[in-house]
Amino acid sequence: MRKVVTAVLGLMVVGAIMVSSAQEAHARAQYKKAFEGAYKDTVKNHGKNGKMSCNLCHGKKKSMRNGYGKALEKAFGTIPEKGEKDTKKIAAALKKAEGEKSATKDKTYGDLLKAGELPTKGE
Repeated sequence: MRKVVTAVLGLMVVGAIMVSSAQEAHARAQYKKAFEGAYKDTVKNHGKNGKMSCNLCHGKKKSMRNGYGKALEKAFGTIPEKGEKDTKKIAAALKKAEGEKSATKDKTYGDLLKAGELPTKGE
C-alpha cells in the first residue's frame, strides 16, 4: 500500500510540474504575425518561407527574452496573461520598440528593422 501511495504522489508531482511548465510558455503567434506584416524586408532577408522564428524575441530558451524581446515587453507595459490580442496595441508596441537602442552601436531597433536587418544579432 505504501508503494502505491508513493507512486501516486510521485505522478501527481510530475503532473503538476508539467502543467506549470506548459503555462509559462504561451504562444504569441499574433505578435509574430504583426511583426511579419510590419517588417517585410527583414522577413524577406532573414525569414524562412516568409516566417520569422521565435528567437526574434527570445534567447536559446523561450523563457528568456533577448534585447528586442525586452524592448517589446517594455513597450507593451501590462500584458494580459495569454498575450495581447488587440492588433492596434500590438502594432503600437512594435512601433514604440523601434525607438529603443539596440546592441548595435548608434542604432535603434527601428534603424535596423527599416534597413531589413534583424533587431538582434546573436543576443
